Amino acid sequence: MNLNDFIMSNEVPIRLGFFFGIFSGMALWEIISPRRRLQTSKTIRWVNNLGLVFFNSIVLRLLFPAAAVGMAVFASDQGWGLFNYINAPFWAAVLASVVVMDFFIWLQHVMVHAVPALWRLHRVHHADLDFDVTTGARFHPLEILLSMLIKFAVIILLGPPLVAVVIFEVTLNATAMFNHSNVRLPATLDRLLRLIVVTPDMHRVHHSIEDDETNSNFGFNLP
Repeated sequence: MNLNDFIMSNEVPIRLGFFFGIFSGMALWEIISPRRRLQTSKTIRWVNNLGLVFFNSIVLRLLFPAAAVGMAVFASDQGWGLFNYINAPFWAAVLASVVVMDFFIWLQHVMVHAVPALWRLHRVHHADLDFDVTTGARFHPLEILLSMLIKFAVIILLGPPLVAVVIFEVTLNATAMFNHSNVRLPATLDRLLRLIVVTPDMHRVHHSIEDDETNSNFGFNLP
């Protein structure tokens, strides 16, 4: 079995394994070393936020059974996309693909703040009255569908290796949980981490009620 076959056969277990592992780790960290005291009922928020996560997951699987990984396989089979035309080293194609896909997610994030109709959808994410690990997955179903369609378009244009798509999806999911978590980091460590990844204190500014602050720090993964 080659790498692509392994990924196609195990994509769901890989993603679920990382999701539940990182979610559990961040939730435990929030209990051991919280950044601030939450103001609303954690039970009610978690039921609402996680309920939305599972609903969105079901909708995505019904509409796009193979998701982004399936689109990457289709693009490869059709010979579509930049990396199906140029003979780039595998490691360079993987690294460039992850960075480019992250850039387009950043661009999408800017767009949903700038376009009034899309902001109405994105406000579901910002309407959470507190800020913890579940906030990172709280999105309107239509925004989730829009995000998937944007990923499809980028994959068709880019032709990324299959492993790059899986790395990107897992990393985006993991960093969204990390940088929305209510965890305390030593100031020195936070400053170092900000060079390579968006930290909770860095992203928390984006959830401010002040317009000039919420319209900044649009990164989920790379700063």
